[in-house]
Amino acid sequence: MNNYEIVIRRSARRKKTIQAKMKGNVMMVMAPATISNQELDEYIFRLRAKMAKKKNENKISRSDSHLNDRARYLNQKYFNGALSWNDISYSQRQTKRYGSCTSSHKTIRISSKTKELPQWVEDYVIVHEMAHLLEPHHGKNFWKLVRNYPLAERAIGFLMALDTMKGRK
Repeated sequence: MNNYEIVIRRSARRKKTIQAKMKGNVMMVMAPATISNQELDEYIFRLRAKMAKKKNENKISRSDSHLNDRARYLNQKYFNGALSWNDISYSQRQTKRYGSCTSSHKTIRISSKTKELPQWVEDYVIVHEMAHLLEPHHGKNFWKLVRNYPLAERAIGFLMALDTMKGRK
């Protein structure tokens, strides 16, 4: 079920809470000295199951079908279902941009590198490109549409920091 070691540290100062964190391939579990082995084993069992589930969720492959599903969801949520497009797909060829939209053909391309980003950041990129279906340029109305996505500013900051770390501007 796992490929990591579990190290348990009991503390007389810790009264109620159990805390766990990963350090490399070691799960460090900090627990009160008074907790029974059975209670602690149950907690660790639940935690391991939770971690396995999270690991499997992170492995979900993002495909063009996934992208289309996200776009339909985001269209309903932030554009009241008003948008339509002919195609939305990942592109291996986009190396300098996270996405592009050809509004005249109603096609959206999302860089395949966004597959590695958190879903909320990729969602921002999708919303950004979808907004171009209504507003081709980065004007005031365009940014008003984009900022309907509540994590827009945070995602912009995330991408700026990522670009800075990679030496891009």
